[in-house]
Amino acid sequence: MIPVCFPRFCRAGMEQKNSTVVTEFVLVGLSQNHKIQMILFFFFLLFYMTVLPGNILIILTVWGDSQLGSPMYLFLANLAFLDICYSSVTPPKMLADFFTHHKTISYSACMAQLFFLHFLGAAEVLLLLVMAYDRYVAICKPLCYTSLVNRRVCCSLVGATWGGGLIHGIILLAFSIHLPLCGPNTLDNFFCDVHQLVKLACANTYTVELLMFLNNEVLIITCFTLLLISYTVLLLKFWTQPSKAKNKVASTCISHIIVVFVMCGPAMYIYALPFQAAPMEKVIAVFHTVIFPLTNPMIYTLRNKEIKASMRKLVSKHIFFCVEN
Repeated sequence: MIPVCFPRFCRAGMEQKNSTVVTEFVLVGLSQNHKIQMILFFFFLLFYMTVLPGNILIILTVWGDSQLGSPMYLFLANLAFLDICYSSVTPPKMLADFFTHHKTISYSACMAQLFFLHFLGAAEVLLLLVMAYDRYVAICKPLCYTSLVNRRVCCSLVGATWGGGLIHGIILLAFSIHLPLCGPNTLDNFFCDVHQLVKLACANTYTVELLMFLNNEVLIITCFTLLLISYTVLLLKFWTQPSKAKNKVASTCISHIIVVFVMCGPAMYIYALPFQAAPMEKVIAVFHTVIFPLTNPMIYTLRNKEIKASMRKLVSKHIFFCVEN
């Protein structure tokens, strides 16, 4: 059995043997073809510049309209903010790398990227659970809604999602920092992640791999299962209700279920097998880290008449103000 060595001890030993110590990583990226890189650059830049302002508009609308003071809209604003942060972890570096032949990322930047990806990703999945609880209480126990989901409870739940995400990110960061990286430094992707780093470790990391896998997959599968069960219960409960009530509940549940699949589906695919390369992993990773996060709040917004009306008022007000001045 090969002994596991921690970074500082491993590096010290390797230096004594004149071996290479990993201080930066080489990113293979999405493509080596220059023309394809330019096409991808303009596509992602256009998408980012189009959808990102939409998420910012959602946040400004919720904060600026007193009629949108219910917990549901507070959760939606937090979701938009989380998605903006999450989709800002990898795209800036990815866009810049399209113009460089030698794509590299330092060890510390790699660890930071890994931490924020899992911190924000876990916080978002937990927030989806909170939003499911909010909809369950609002639909099934409307008379108790103000007491069960008041402002204080709402802020506590949001804080718990951030705290849970932080713990998840710290655990994975702690495991990653203690991986003995003493030789190869090429990552076959456009960003850093735990399952790529483990492949570069110069020791037996079976236990670490298993713990990382369980930490990721158990969280995702548990949240995914609970979310599906909650929305299925809501749909079945109101299936026999009058058409108007049934349609309203169905519309709400369908939009939430779409986001659940969009958020959890790619994550389960990427981490489904412990540290084994999956087909189309890079493509799924692009959608998971760049495309889907920015579209999640839009899915909710496009099915909500109140917030769409408030957004139109906000935009019209600022356009009128600019014209007047």
